[in-house]
Amino acid sequence: MSSSSAVPAAKPPIRDALVAAAFRLFLERGYEQTTVDDIVALAGVGRRSFFRYFPSKEDVVFPDHERCLADMTAFLAAGGAEHEPVRRVCDAARLVLRMYAENPAFSVQRYRLTRQVPGLRAYELSVVWRYERALAEYLRARFTGRPDGTLRADVIAAAVVAAHNNALRSWLRSEGKGDPGAGVDHALGYVQRTFGRPAEAAPAAARFGPVPSGAQAGRPDDVVVLVSRRDAPLWRVVQELEAALGRD
Repeated sequence: MSSSSAVPAAKPPIRDALVAAAFRLFLERGYEQTTVDDIVALAGVGRRSFFRYFPSKEDVVFPDHERCLADMTAFLAAGGAEHEPVRRVCDAARLVLRMYAENPAFSVQRYRLTRQVPGLRAYELSVVWRYERALAEYLRARFTGRPDGTLRADVIAAAVVAAHNNALRSWLRSEGKGDPGAGVDHALGYVQRTFGRPAEAAPAAARFGPVPSGAQAGRPDDVVVLVSRRDAPLWRVVQELEAALGRD
C-alpha cells in the first residue's frame, strides 16, 4: 500500500470558474449565442451564484476592472502635496497596465472579443470613461483655484488615458508579446513632458539627464536663456526648452 495518495486538484473559486466557463463558450459558440444559463451550467453553479459576482453577462468579460478602479482611486487619494500631479496620474494609469499584464493570454482573448462584439466595445468605452473621470477628479482637486484648473485637469486626464491605451492596444495587437511596460512608459513620458511641471518634479540632473560633458569638464557657467510669451501654455514652454537643449 502506497504511503501517499494523489491529492485532487483544488477547484477554482466560483468567480474564476464562471469567467473561464464564459470565455470557453464565447470562443466556441460566440458571445451573442451564449446565455447566462449556459455559463452557469458549464461552471456547475446556479444562476444566483452568477449574479452574486456579475450584474450582467457583459460584466463577466471585464471581471477585474472594478478592483482596478478601486485600486486607482485609493492610490490617487493617498497622494499628497509632495507628489507632482501629472506624474501621479501617469503612475495611476500604470495600475491598469499591471492588471492587463497579469494574464496576457486572457487580456489578448478579451481584446479579440471586444473587437468582434459592438456591445462589448461600448461597454469597454464606459469603463475607460470611469478611469478617466477618476484621474480628472484628482487633478481638479489639485488644480483648485487656477483659472484653467478644470480645463487643464480634463485635458490631462484624457491625454493620459489616450497615451496609455495607444500603447496597451499596440501590445494586445501583437498577441501580448514583448514588454508592455516599455511602450506605456514611452507614451506616458510624452504626457509627462508635455503637461508636467519639470521645475518642481525633480532635480535638474534627473529632469534633463546627465550634465553635458563640457559643463562637467570646465563649463559650469554654461547657461540657456529662454524667451517665451507670458501667456504661453506650459506645454509650449517645455517644448521650447527641450528644443533649446537639443532634445527631441
